Amino acid sequence: MSLRASRSRRTRAGALVLAASLLAVSCGGSKSNDPEAGPDSESAGLNAQAGESGLTDAGEPQRGGTLLYGVEAESTAGFCLAEAQLAISGMLAVRAFYDTLTVPNAEGGYVPYLAKSVEPNADSTEWTITLRDGIKFHDGTDLDATVVKNNLDAYRGKYAGRNSLLFSFILQDIADVTVADPLTVKVTTKRSWVSFPAFLFASSRLGIMAQAQLDAPGEACANKPIGTGPFKFVSWNPNQKFVAERNEDYWQIAPDGKPYPYVDGIEFRPSPYSTVRSQSIESGVLNIIHTTDGEKISALFRELRDDGKANMLVSEDSAEVSFIQLNHTVPPFNDVRMRRALALASDRDDVNRRVNAGLPTVAEGPFGPGSIGFLEDTGFPQYDIEAAKALLAEYQAENPGAETGFTISSTTDPAVKRIAELIQQRASEVGIKIKIDVVEQAALIDRAISKNYQAMVFRNYPGGDPDLNYVWWYGKGNPVNFGGWDDPELDKLLDAGRSETDPAKRKEIYQDVNRRMATEVHGMWAWFTPWAVVTAPEVHNILGPPLPGADPSQAGEATTDDPAQQPSTGLATGHSLLGLWIEQ
Repeated sequence: MSLRASRSRRTRAGALVLAASLLAVSCGGSKSNDPEAGPDSESAGLNAQAGESGLTDAGEPQRGGTLLYGVEAESTAGFCLAEAQLAISGMLAVRAFYDTLTVPNAEGGYVPYLAKSVEPNADSTEWTITLRDGIKFHDGTDLDATVVKNNLDAYRGKYAGRNSLLFSFILQDIADVTVADPLTVKVTTKRSWVSFPAFLFASSRLGIMAQAQLDAPGEACANKPIGTGPFKFVSWNPNQKFVAERNEDYWQIAPDGKPYPYVDGIEFRPSPYSTVRSQSIESGVLNIIHTTDGEKISALFRELRDDGKANMLVSEDSAEVSFIQLNHTVPPFNDVRMRRALALASDRDDVNRRVNAGLPTVAEGPFGPGSIGFLEDTGFPQYDIEAAKALLAEYQAENPGAETGFTISSTTDPAVKRIAELIQQRASEVGIKIKIDVVEQAALIDRAISKNYQAMVFRNYPGGDPDLNYVWWYGKGNPVNFGGWDDPELDKLLDAGRSETDPAKRKEIYQDVNRRMATEVHGMWAWFTPWAVVTAPEVHNILGPPLPGADPSQAGEATTDDPAQQPSTGLATGHSLLGLWIEQ
């Protein structure tokens, strides 16, 4: 794959049954053919294809104003990106302060961004990254090959003073990074790595830091971001607000001939409770929020949108999968029969028909529609209560006296916490004790890393190239395989997919990965998580402008029909903040 910038070129039967059912009850439902299930996402205009409400008739962008963005969590570990642990709220901040070398486009591919081109050699073991000329960091220093090399070395754990955990595994197939000339970096890999450009985006986590931040001591590196992004750091009061101002010298030029962004500043305000975020957008305390709350998306926010009191974009494109993450290293889920019993005990379709608005799509595996690994039928165990009981009886006969209860961890978000509470209430009716472990999102991630849990309500694996999941699913002691499995057959497939250059063969490999993930129940798949970005009625352009062409110093087009030049319509890893503007 070669990338070059151009305009032509985007998750005892009783407790287990209840656990799975209530998960779906609380957070959304499947596509349904039952007319009583309510309108589905397509008919309600609650999908990416429906687009952003209010945008078509908004008129020409205006400059000025401040975005007050309500996000679901604080990124307490900070923004020393090579060391950071960032979920979606942190990814949004990365989009504000930094740029990545590549970005996803609407075709599902990756195109150059800070890079002017990213090109492989014949067998994809050497990648040449050519940078755009004239881009400066917020401290006035130049973006050049040396600082990009140093960033890549820091991410892969090869830069003195920086400690990388997640990225050192993600980028372990990089053999060397060298500077060829002031604007050219060469990356040599240990084997053919056909999807390497996707890793230069890494779900928006691989922002390029200025040398001063890269060399700063711990807290200074974490607390004072210096990037090339559209916004410059002003102040950060953790759990209150993260304040940034417009980068007057940003390298991309808007159609009005001035640099993006249009707004004067942005404030990220962490608000873990979805209800509080929704009240804040209604009251005007915030003028933009994000949410995965299916009930509010399909009811409250939809009504606000239809009444012209809010604008909204909903997307399931390249979505994360919501699922019950099962710890394979401890009982009871170290036994595949218990994992399969959980799946067999779940009548997900029935639950969705009865109670949900039909917003999310039920997941039969971790790869969603649009992925080359997607399958309608993955072999994931379907609802069969008698088969579930048989497996449970078999397990209990072989493990007399084994503990039957388990602990479910959840975040503090009421929509997620409610799942755990309902599971606990119904389980107690059949005599099974379930403990609820409610923690902040960052702590939940820490517990996932340390395998300090039995089951947790989780979402992960956003779309994009399927090789991006190598880091989460590979075995052999992988510290970020949160499920803790060691599956040699899966490892073999993941290795093959990384280096396979034939698209048809690559598709077959990742469909086999999907089948393996389903039959081994490496996760109790629930649905593909729709994200909604909701704004005040005077705020527009959530996805942003077309992607930069060969010369971003010239005023760009406001729109284009070329999907290769359009930004990805997925919202799971955040979205561009460039084009947002506010009616004055």
